[in-house]
Amino acid sequence: MHAAGRRTCWPMRRRRKAVARRAEQAAGRLLAEAGEVVAPVDVERLAAHLGVVISRSTFRDGDVSGMLVRQDGRSPVVGVNDAHSSHRQRFTIAHEFGHLLLHPGREVVLDRPVRVNLRDKTSSTATDREEIEANAFAASLLMPADLVRSELQRLPAVVRQDPDRSAAALAARFEVSDSAMGFRLINLGLVS
Repeated sequence: MHAAGRRTCWPMRRRRKAVARRAEQAAGRLLAEAGEVVAPVDVERLAAHLGVVISRSTFRDGDVSGMLVRQDGRSPVVGVNDAHSSHRQRFTIAHEFGHLLLHPGREVVLDRPVRVNLRDKTSSTATDREEIEANAFAASLLMPADLVRSELQRLPAVVRQDPDRSAAALAARFEVSDSAMGFRLINLGLVS
């Protein structure tokens, strides 16, 4: 039974690594193209580089963080729930960039076809491949691996030795939540 369990987990782990690698590469390409090389990554500047309009407003459904709307012949629009924290808004914008660059979206017909991706509480549960990939893209975009490693080394040794303190210090530098930075540090193998 254990061997069978390992066999089913192994391909899943390999798929997740491939998804993360694809997201990391796409985020790296965007950062290089736009010349974003310092923390915090400027998502507004990246939006301009991509030709994306960012629209902030309070959403009726408080669980919805954001959405991406694509319509032929028009600039893509990232809608962001401005009732959420600035860190969550930055992650949401980066997440929607991931959908824009990696996923076609679902077609919704209003008066003409439109493609939409939503980011809500389900998005962070890591159950849908596209959501997992968009989250990995956002993490890679806002917290580039080489930049995180470099900034971690710049922290005083006493801070580096404490995973919570190092995550908090880096989160402030990268303008992300402590938990997002904590997960990023773990995923990069920099803390356990």
